[in-house]
Amino acid sequence: MVMASHSVEGNLFSERIDIRFKLHLRPRTQTTSSVDEDIPPLPPGKSAVDVLADFLVYMKQCARTYIVETHPVDGANFWRSGKEEYILSHPNAWEGAQQTLIRRAAVQAGLISDTPADHARINFITEGEASLNFCIERGLMNDSIRHGHGVTVVDAGGGTIDVSTYAKRPSGTDKFGEIAAAQSCFKGSVFVTRAAAGYLDECLLNTRFHGDVPSMARKFDRATKLHFRDPKDPQFIWFGNVSDRDPDKNIQRGRLKLDGSIVANFFEPSIEGTVDTVLNQVRLATKPVTSVFLVGGFAANDYFFSELEKRLRPHRLDIYRPDPYFGSRWVHCRLFASLCTDSRIPVHVWCTMRKELQHIRRMSQSVRTLGGNRVIPGAFSDILLKNTEVTEIQEFWKSYRERATSRGGLSRQNQTPITCYRGNIACPQFFDQDPGNFHSVFSVHADLSGLVDNSEERTGPVGAYYEVQYDIIILFGLTESKAQYAWTEEGVERRGPAEVVFDTEIEYRD
Repeated sequence: MVMASHSVEGNLFSERIDIRFKLHLRPRTQTTSSVDEDIPPLPPGKSAVDVLADFLVYMKQCARTYIVETHPVDGANFWRSGKEEYILSHPNAWEGAQQTLIRRAAVQAGLISDTPADHARINFITEGEASLNFCIERGLMNDSIRHGHGVTVVDAGGGTIDVSTYAKRPSGTDKFGEIAAAQSCFKGSVFVTRAAAGYLDECLLNTRFHGDVPSMARKFDRATKLHFRDPKDPQFIWFGNVSDRDPDKNIQRGRLKLDGSIVANFFEPSIEGTVDTVLNQVRLATKPVTSVFLVGGFAANDYFFSELEKRLRPHRLDIYRPDPYFGSRWVHCRLFASLCTDSRIPVHVWCTMRKELQHIRRMSQSVRTLGGNRVIPGAFSDILLKNTEVTEIQEFWKSYRERATSRGGLSRQNQTPITCYRGNIACPQFFDQDPGNFHSVFSVHADLSGLVDNSEERTGPVGAYYEVQYDIIILFGLTESKAQYAWTEEGVERRGPAEVVFDTEIEYRD
C-alpha cells in the first residue's frame, strides 16, 4: 500500500499537514532552528508523532474504504490477512531518527504492531526517488540522460525543497544511481505565504484591517500565490466586502492591491535557495549534469518555474516540468520508486570508536589492554566516507573484540555506537580534533550471549581474561539503514540479527 504525504498548492488541509508534522519532525540543526519561528506550534497536548499518527489513521481509513469498495472480495480478504505493507515518503534530508519517529507514529496509528516482524512492513522512500520515477513515467527522458549524463530532480513542496541527482546505469537496465548526496532546504511554498503574512502584518499595523491579516494570508495562499506570474503586474487579495476601503493602504472595495515586485520578494528566498542547492548538486555530482526535473506542488507556480529556468540556463541546465498537475504524482510513482534507484551517496562520514589504534604522536596517552596491546583512547576508524557511492546490497564491515577478566564482564546485550562526522576535516583521526561535529547518531544492538557463553579463557601480561570477537555489518545503501553481526565458528562464518536504534533527540551544529 502506498501512503504518501499528499500536497496540493492552495489546499489548507494539505498545508496544515505539511507544517504540523513534517516540519516539526525535521532533523534539528542550529541553522534550521529559526524554522520554529516561521511555523505555528503544534496543537496543545499533541506531539508531532501524535499528529502524524492521527493523519495515518485517516489515510488508512480512506485506503481501506477505497480498496474494499473497489474490490469487494479480494479487498476484504486483503485487510483480514494483516499482511499489508506501507510505503511512506519523507524529505531527502530526513535520516534514521525521523524514520524512527514515523514508524513510532505508524505503531500508534495501528498500522502495525510494535514487533520487529511488523516493523519490516513499513518501507521508506525519499521524495527524490519517487519524483525521479514519476518524471520517467511521464516521458521526460532525453538523449543526454539516456547516454549517462546526470539529471537533478527538484521536488518543490510546501515545507521543503528536496534536490537529488541521478544518472542512468551503463548496463542497459532502467536502474539509476545517485551521483551526489541528496539535499533539502527549508524553502518550500509555505514560507512564501509566511513572508506575505509578515509583510501584511507590518503594513496594516495600527489600521482597522490588521485583524484581517490571517484571512488575507489564507486568500494569498489559496489564490494570489498560485497565479502569480509577472512582477510587472499588480496582484490582488480579496478579503472583505465592497465597503472596505483605505486608499493609503491600496484597499478598495474589499480588495488589497500589492505591487508585483513586492510579491516577487516573497518568492526570492525560495528561488535563491533552490538555485543554490541545484548548483551545489551539479558541483558535487560525479558525472556532468545537463537536465533538471521540477515537480511538486510549488512547481505549478509559473513565476517560480520561470525564475529557475532563467537563472539555471547560464549554467547550461535545461529545466522541465512533467505537466501542470502535480498533486496526483504520488499515486503514480510511489509503488515503483524503490525499483528505479539502486545506489546512494552518503552526505557525511560514518565511523566507530576504535579501541586498538597505534599513533606515535599520542603514545603518552596510550594504555595497555588485557591482551597486552597498547591502545590510544578517543580514536575512531572510518566505515563509510562522504560522497562514496553505495549500492543497495553493499555491506560495510567493522571488526571488534571485547575483553574482560570474567565472562560476566562481557556484554551479552551489546550496543555499539556509530558516529557521524559532519565537519570539514578530510580524515580526522581523533574525536578531539573537531568535537562539535562528531555525533553518535545510532547504535547497533545485538544479542551476543552465545559468543559470551562460548568464550575461552586466555592469558595476558596481567593474568587471565576472556575475549569475544565479532563483526558489525551495516547496509547504508537502502533508504533505511540495516545491520547484522557476524562471527566465525570452527572456521565457518555465522550471522545473527542486529537492530539499528537511532537517537531521536539529536541536534547537529549545522
